[in-house]
Amino acid sequence: MEYFKKLEDLLKLEREEDKRMYATMAANASVAERRDNGLCWYPVAIRDKEFGKGDYLTVELERTTHQDLPHQLRSGVPAAFFSNHAPRENRTEGIVTWVGGNKLRLSLRTDELPDWARDGKLGVDLLFDDNSYDEMQSALQRAAKLGENATDGRLVRVLTGAAQPAFNHETFEITIPSLNPSQQQAVQKILQAEDLAIVHGPPGTGKTTTLVQAIKVLVKNGNPRMLVTAPSNAAVDLLSERLAAQGLNVLRIGNPARVSERLSSLTLDEKMSAHPSMKEIGRLKKQANEFRNMAHKYKRQFGKAEREQRKALFDEAYALLKQVDQTEQYILQDLLDKAQVITATLVGAANPAIRSLRYDTVVIDEAGQALEPACWIPIVKTRKLVLAGDHCQLPPTVKAAVANGLEKTLMEKLVAIHPSSVVMLNEQYRMHEQIMHYSSAHFYHNALQAHQSVKDHRLFPDDQPLLFVDTAGCGFDEKQDGTATSNPEEGAFLYRHLNHLVKLLSSHEAGNFPSIGIISPYRRQVEWLQDALNHQPALAPYRPSITVNTIDSFQGQERDIIYISLTRSNTENRIGFLTDIRRMNVAMTRARKKLVVIGDSATLSQYPFYAGFISYAEGQNAYQSAWELIED
Repeated sequence: MEYFKKLEDLLKLEREEDKRMYATMAANASVAERRDNGLCWYPVAIRDKEFGKGDYLTVELERTTHQDLPHQLRSGVPAAFFSNHAPRENRTEGIVTWVGGNKLRLSLRTDELPDWARDGKLGVDLLFDDNSYDEMQSALQRAAKLGENATDGRLVRVLTGAAQPAFNHETFEITIPSLNPSQQQAVQKILQAEDLAIVHGPPGTGKTTTLVQAIKVLVKNGNPRMLVTAPSNAAVDLLSERLAAQGLNVLRIGNPARVSERLSSLTLDEKMSAHPSMKEIGRLKKQANEFRNMAHKYKRQFGKAEREQRKALFDEAYALLKQVDQTEQYILQDLLDKAQVITATLVGAANPAIRSLRYDTVVIDEAGQALEPACWIPIVKTRKLVLAGDHCQLPPTVKAAVANGLEKTLMEKLVAIHPSSVVMLNEQYRMHEQIMHYSSAHFYHNALQAHQSVKDHRLFPDDQPLLFVDTAGCGFDEKQDGTATSNPEEGAFLYRHLNHLVKLLSSHEAGNFPSIGIISPYRRQVEWLQDALNHQPALAPYRPSITVNTIDSFQGQERDIIYISLTRSNTENRIGFLTDIRRMNVAMTRARKKLVVIGDSATLSQYPFYAGFISYAEGQNAYQSAWELIED
């Protein structure tokens, strides 16, 4: 099918660019830079070692410092164990088989620990992950072939626009008292769908709550096995916890780097560890290791009798490890049979433990952020698909193939071609209605409503929930450093404004100090703001309540107060990727009780979205010139 051929070509472009960028970074970055970028654990200590399948050695490693840094090491990715004494020569490659907290297990492509491993300064480097691209490419090829099958390929034809979705309108009506009417309608649509249902969940509308209830109903009404996926571990973890809290038997495939104690109990590794048959596996592994260690004690030069003894010991070890494999397969099958819901990331749906499974229903959450080729990994394993997300927020990150359309998600395509499958949740539980209104008008056809509990909630009774502070004419010009953009003067003004607000809060005795998010679209501006926060003595007592980060990092989060530093201020009216207004939709809808947007109207108002927002703020009596505060 031409549809999938085009996707394959785009994926190839993306793979090549990703590989090029990774190679450049790996060649030029120091170990500290790689660690800061989440591509390396350093330093690490060896905590345990054992022999696994194929005569390979598995080592358990623990990072001993910088344990709070996020990272991209996860089960199934290739990695290199190295010594920083001579990192190019002293390294051996392998596969990460398990990650939990600050420990991981690495299956090395060797049967002996290298001599340099005793000299310290050890680390683990993430290698370029061709596997994810291989899985996506394989899924596209399978989908193309499946689409030609008259019976089993119906879902593929629906998703590519060659067939229309079908619904069973005789499905019984279900009432869930905790859901509002649009959430109830979404659950009903999911139940009626024969092949495709889409839940469009704008910010704060309870998309996760709705999905969880729908999954619960599906399981209790005869769906013997469901797969619930999302592009990120964080989204999968949230769904896993919420589904387990509803009493469902959830099996989480893949190990997130950091899991709560409750979520840890849902993972495949933990459930296998707790299985009664694991004691037998422990005994067999211990015995096999003893045989292997005895065999390795023989010198390289030995006679026939020693050689035969060594072979006999290895044979015993292999026989025991074969029993281990058989017992592990029994445990795995037992857990899969009992699981009502299996959860995994999109790529995790190809995990060897579940690779061959098929499902009655596949759910993809955060589908508005999911790269389409990755979505096909779980899709080819089902006949019915539920997508949930918001295509009006940030799309997936694409490095090379944006202009050719890889950034356009499957959800965005399907909302356009199959409106009969879509239910939009229209009641939001996050924002004051003034904060909500502009996004509702611009992105959601004025369909969003603020729930009674939030429509007028404020920091204190006479506070203004929305504010655009105009820096035009203040001389806060942006600074360019290569491709990096910042505006230190605008940042300094933001903190002046925030200090003033904090004084007002204390004078009103507004209860618990509110949570605050400080956002900018530009990484360099965020770095400046993060550094400057450490030099704000009046804010020091409230530092635990203040987060500074990029817009992309705030997607999916919310705060009582949001400050946005738009950063751009120049005579040429250039605003860079602020032209992607979905980024602003994310930023503006993070705030519960107060949204303060700071920017230069002279630069911004040449663009309709920003001109409209400034006019809206003026209409709400929410416009303020920065000069008013400067002159105070």
